[in-house]
Amino acid sequence: MYIAKILTAEEYHKFEKLYEDFRQKAASEYNFELEPLDFEGFLAALDKDLIKCIVLFEGEEMVAFLVYTTAISEAIELNIIHSIKDDDFSTIAKELLVKFLDITDALRREKIVCYPMLGEQKNLISVIAKLGFKFVGTEVLRFKFDTNASREIFSRARVVPIPEDYKVVSWNNKYFDDAVRVIHESFKDSSDALFDPRFTTIEGTTDIITKVVNDVYAEFMPNSTSVLLYNDEAVGFAFMNLTSGSIVNIPLVGILSEHQGKGLSTIMLKHSMDYVINAIDQYNTPITEINTTTETNNLQAFRLYKNLGFIEDYSYPQAYLPVKN
Repeated sequence: MYIAKILTAEEYHKFEKLYEDFRQKAASEYNFELEPLDFEGFLAALDKDLIKCIVLFEGEEMVAFLVYTTAISEAIELNIIHSIKDDDFSTIAKELLVKFLDITDALRREKIVCYPMLGEQKNLISVIAKLGFKFVGTEVLRFKFDTNASREIFSRARVVPIPEDYKVVSWNNKYFDDAVRVIHESFKDSSDALFDPRFTTIEGTTDIITKVVNDVYAEFMPNSTSVLLYNDEAVGFAFMNLTSGSIVNIPLVGILSEHQGKGLSTIMLKHSMDYVINAIDQYNTPITEINTTTETNNLQAFRLYKNLGFIEDYSYPQAYLPVKN
């Protein structure tokens, strides 16, 4: 018989073995790109209420846990479900999820739940579908610097000449309000807004851009962040940030609809990537890749990134649970 409950400080010592089992499998089984927090860091995050953890007991033994947070965005972000009992993963996950939904019942009347089902967690689709979750397929694409393939494609990329009255410059804080406006318009009706409702309002998008440029999510890269200008007015943005000193991520690319269809997104991204490549070649910056994600059915985005040398790596279901009525 399983019993799920919130992890308390009195039980931290019992939890370490289970957590270390997850850390050892984070990359191989769950496609974690960065090493998870060490045990002391995890406990510190719990104590600061940055994350919350539900554990599952079988008798006196902790056999699984679920971690979620409400501290980063307007959504309830379900981060990981891990079990040491592979043969009963679906049943165990359901027990944890039912407890999670019970604990967050009041909060879910205001917030959606989002859950990137990385690695082995995609085997839980049927379990969480029965709990009301919906899904969007997400693809991870990478521009790798450890082989010549991506660079060769990049060198032959089809890039149209920049049209008259347009130009691309690097980020300056004076473009902040323009970035909020452009990203809001670009994302308010997208699937991203299903996972992060902040995109649906100017106030919410302001919070997102503030956290991007102030290093909350990762280290902001202002020189590599491109701004598309039309008659000196900002109409497009391609943001870049740096994680763990070696992985560049493209979190947001947006361009106003009236300027789409002209190859301008490719021009923006190439401008950004040129800065990264120059940093590697001129200053031996230890960057190993540039990565991004897109919906699996977004053929336009696929063509854009593959034209610039990105290669499809893996896909996963991005699950979300709408606000409770």
